[in-house]
Amino acid sequence: MITKVTHMCVYVLDQDRAYDFYVNKLGFRVHTDVPMGKDGRWLTVTPPEQPELEITLFLVAEGGMFDNESVAMMRQLIQKGTFGTAVFTCNDLMATYEEMKAKGVVFKKPPTKEFYAYEALFSDDSGNWFSLSQMNTEK
Repeated sequence: MITKVTHMCVYVLDQDRAYDFYVNKLGFRVHTDVPMGKDGRWLTVTPPEQPELEITLFLVAEGGMFDNESVAMMRQLIQKGTFGTAVFTCNDLMATYEEMKAKGVVFKKPPTKEFYAYEALFSDDSGNWFSLSQMNTEK
């Protein structure tokens, strides 16, 4: 039986911009950054308190998994904000929200108390969106 997830993939439009966003704005740590293929690289980052989960910042480019037509379609879908890829948690949503906003992170929804958590929604530099949640809804 499956015991855990070690890698997840976030499709990005530019790995250099994604590196800057995930490392400098979200505070993730680089786990692996090595050349891969002709023009690509294997780039993974980890949340600071969850180093066993590698998030692969996977460039949408022709070759390997994608032909030219698929690249065009994927890029368009990513830019439209079609993909919601993860729920990130924090201990203090308001403080994290303000810190991320100050670093230029664009929020689609401000912190709001929902039935399941205290949550805000934000987008990365490619257009993927994420939930930022504080599970303790007392704040």
